[in-house]
Amino acid sequence: MPTVIGFEGSANKIGIGIIRDGEVLSNPRHTYITPPGEGFIPRDTARHHQQWLFPILKQALHDAKVSPKEIDAVAYTKGPGMGGPLVSVAVAARCLAQLWNVPIIGVNHCIGHIEMGRLITGADKPIILYVSGGNTQVIAYSQQRYQIFGETIDIAVGNCLDRFARLLRLSNDPSPGYNIELTARQASGDKLVELPYIVKGMDVSFSGLLSFIEERAHNWLSGNQYSKADLCFSLQETVFAMLVEVTERAMAHCGSKDVLIVGGVGCNERLQSMMKTMAEERGALLYAIDERYCIDNGAMIAQAGAMMLSKNHTTPIDKTWCTQRYRTDAVLVNWVPE
Repeated sequence: MPTVIGFEGSANKIGIGIIRDGEVLSNPRHTYITPPGEGFIPRDTARHHQQWLFPILKQALHDAKVSPKEIDAVAYTKGPGMGGPLVSVAVAARCLAQLWNVPIIGVNHCIGHIEMGRLITGADKPIILYVSGGNTQVIAYSQQRYQIFGETIDIAVGNCLDRFARLLRLSNDPSPGYNIELTARQASGDKLVELPYIVKGMDVSFSGLLSFIEERAHNWLSGNQYSKADLCFSLQETVFAMLVEVTERAMAHCGSKDVLIVGGVGCNERLQSMMKTMAEERGALLYAIDERYCIDNGAMIAQAGAMMLSKNHTTPIDKTWCTQRYRTDAVLVNWVPE
């Protein structure tokens, strides 16, 4: 079976993974972490990826116990993502594909998350909730596409959580969203702040909710009306309830009995718990994965690349550019059985 190496660098993580016949042989990554209260600038993130790409590549080959001669194809994240980081990784992937004389495959980042989730869980055509720092989508497979049933109409749920973590000056190590989750666990649960709940059909909105809590957080905290834990708890409960609602509506529409959560926010145990409760009430199953594969990683790009390679989808070298906008439903997915 082909051995595929995948390069991921669409945001603040540089990851390189190697897959052979659905087995993850290696999957190292490194995260660009900024001080509390700060986000990550694309230019600086690109420099981080350039600095760490070859050490991570060496580790990936070493951990997998394979040599470049055993690599059958190179897959890289074509988009969506941040321009500078994407290009930094794509240039390296393009050079290696030519150096090793193997095909190169441009992979949709969102498809990478989905295919990794399907591989690890074994879920068959579930309703997919894809939640990350840059994307929030409810997806179902139909007619050789991952069709988007609903999505955010402004910012992603992960971006909402990250920006509130910055306001509270929570640590970015290992991620601001994870520290929101840890802080929320300290809440008693008795103080639920009433926040805007914005669901429009199958779509959700987080920007107004974020502005609402940002404008009031200082007074709430300084007046001891609410604690940081109360605010993190309330934010999570509200945004996750919105996501569970639209996911359940998609399940009802499609008659699906399975739901799969992918993307970095999918690691959140509270989101998984709420989704599991909904699924059990419908007689359905929840499929979720841990931080090894939920968070951006190279193996997911390798797996999606392997699926594309199985149908002879490769990318001509003059088409190996990147794009910050790349819709999930723009990709022909003819490797999933009808």
